[in-house]
Amino acid sequence: MNFPTLSESRRVEMLQPPTGQVRMVLDTDTYNEIDDQFAVVHALLSPDHLNVEALYAVPFHNNRSSSPEDGMEKSYDEILRLLDFLNVPADGFAYRGASAFLSDNETPVPSDAATDMIARAMAATPEDPLYVVAVGAITNVASAILMAPEIINRIVVIWLGGNPLYWPHTREFNLMQDLLSAQVVLDCGVPFVWLPARGVVSHLHTTVAEMERYVLGRGRVGDYLVKIFKDYSSDHFAWSKVIWDISATAYLINPEWVPTEIVHSPILTEAATWSSDNSRHLMRVASSVNRDAIFRDLFEKLEKHTD
Repeated sequence: MNFPTLSESRRVEMLQPPTGQVRMVLDTDTYNEIDDQFAVVHALLSPDHLNVEALYAVPFHNNRSSSPEDGMEKSYDEILRLLDFLNVPADGFAYRGASAFLSDNETPVPSDAATDMIARAMAATPEDPLYVVAVGAITNVASAILMAPEIINRIVVIWLGGNPLYWPHTREFNLMQDLLSAQVVLDCGVPFVWLPARGVVSHLHTTVAEMERYVLGRGRVGDYLVKIFKDYSSDHFAWSKVIWDISATAYLINPEWVPTEIVHSPILTEAATWSSDNSRHLMRVASSVNRDAIFRDLFEKLEKHTD
């Protein structure tokens, strides 16, 4: 597949940390775990910074789904549940994503999500791009790029997936669910902000005590977040849980909370390891997160929220 050529200077301009309100869509395997729900809520409670135009359900396959398609459908249902809690209409806002992962790196998996993403991307410009925030397998994003490569010049992809370049392997759930899609997005030259999992966004832990203090009683959605958080483990003694996905929304709300640097895009091998080539295009990668500032922002917004 031949992708449009984006000059390095233009790519770097598009990769500058955002200021003010941005247009965004959120691509989420919402039922896979419990952190996606927090990211959806964080995004929707941040209208001063985030103009959330659509939510896309992502396929996943683990012990909470019988197949990638079943995982996507359960994620779609979870999106609808959250929107109901927040009194946000779902029509024209929530979309089903791919029913399967990529079978090769040239054949997209069409879906309502990919079609909608393309339409919204084509309404964007390099100066005012659409931010595509992906916090699951990146199938929908790769499919949209394969279906309409010209959107590369109009979007910035933010993805939580894989482990840092210094890690011995990158066999992380979001990446390994659809390694081919990750290769497509990394290789195509789209402006790309990468949030590695282990050792970076894995610092975003919270506890039952914090959840009960700052989230319980904050509307139906607050009570639901506490319920799924507590239900995730039967043993809460000296226990905390990482809420990875709010790193992606936090980056757009305040980039200082998620420090990043410009690096050359790595090569993702078939063995799920990283290889380097300093002639490759540039991207932005996160090196750490300000855990306290990010959770404070989420908790304060839930405090102000009323059903």
